Amino acid sequence: MPDWKTRLAVTVQSKDGNVPPTIVTPIESFTPTYATPVTPIHSIEADNVGALVHPQTATFTMTVKAIGNSAAMLTQLAIAATKFQISLAEQKGTDWSFKQLVFDDCLITSVNPSNVVMDGVPIATFSGIVLGFTDSKTEIVLPP
Repeated sequence: MPDWKTRLAVTVQSKDGNVPPTIVTPIESFTPTYATPVTPIHSIEADNVGALVHPQTATFTMTVKAIGNSAAMLTQLAIAATKFQISLAEQKGTDWSFKQLVFDDCLITSVNPSNVVMDGVPIATFSGIVLGFTDSKTEIVLPP
């Protein structure tokens, strides 16, 4: 069992070129969710005679500390409804299962800033969809 010493980096780049590749920092969490629904097809003469494959979907939630430029940049992408690319990759270490995950044509669907408190840093939570979640547009790089 490896010791988890890997640090990941989330990079955002707008599709229109207005935002160059930028590492989102400081980031609390990045949670992608994939849905690849399949419904079994049954018949009166047999079970599981086939499957109905529904469209795949992907969403994400990103929680960012509201210090530095990242929260403002992501809010600007949300307000302008600008498509962007998210890249999740190893920044340091080699424990992670993937070398890199790239999601194309992302859009932020909601922004939820936290309350400002006296003893901590406020955070902003960004939720969105990945329109480019297809086998030809989603780049998954595995380690050698």
